[in-house]
Amino acid sequence: MGLLDSVLGSVLAGQNQQGGGLGGLGEVLGGMLGGQQQPQQPQGGTGGLNMGLVAALAPILMSMLANNSSQGGLGGLLDKFTHAGAGDAAGSWVGSGANQPVSPDQVTQALGPDVISQIAAQLGIGHQQAAGGVAAVLPELIDKLTPHGQAPQGGLGSTDDIVGMLGRMLQR
Repeated sequence: MGLLDSVLGSVLAGQNQQGGGLGGLGEVLGGMLGGQQQPQQPQGGTGGLNMGLVAALAPILMSMLANNSSQGGLGGLLDKFTHAGAGDAAGSWVGSGANQPVSPDQVTQALGPDVISQIAAQLGIGHQQAAGGVAAVLPELIDKLTPHGQAPQGGLGSTDDIVGMLGRMLQR
């Protein structure tokens, strides 16, 4: 089980037990994970990040990957990492091999400090913690959204399309 599965499963299980939730997105993601109640803890790779924080990043990153995003969708994000010198790593997330990691500094350089600051402000965390969370989640999220080793011709579509794609992949 991957980091994203573990994180979302854990957070959604806790949200379901409390009667709270992440709204419609939380219900959809919870359904994707099959109502998993006891996910395995991720083995390393999170840099000590709180699993709830990493899960909170998932919807933000999905909206950044959407075609209508100000970030340019999947293609735009991959281009930003290429221009920031992390093109090999970003290419590995789409490819069928192992995902190469990126550092929080590489994420900040690729996306820009203003974007990371906006994410940090939205989540009520520090800039470095936000960049570290993006570095932990983005590679696996892109990997899951490109299961055949290539990006879809027309991009990933809307945020709803992305949630639907993840649902179909995680239910397999």
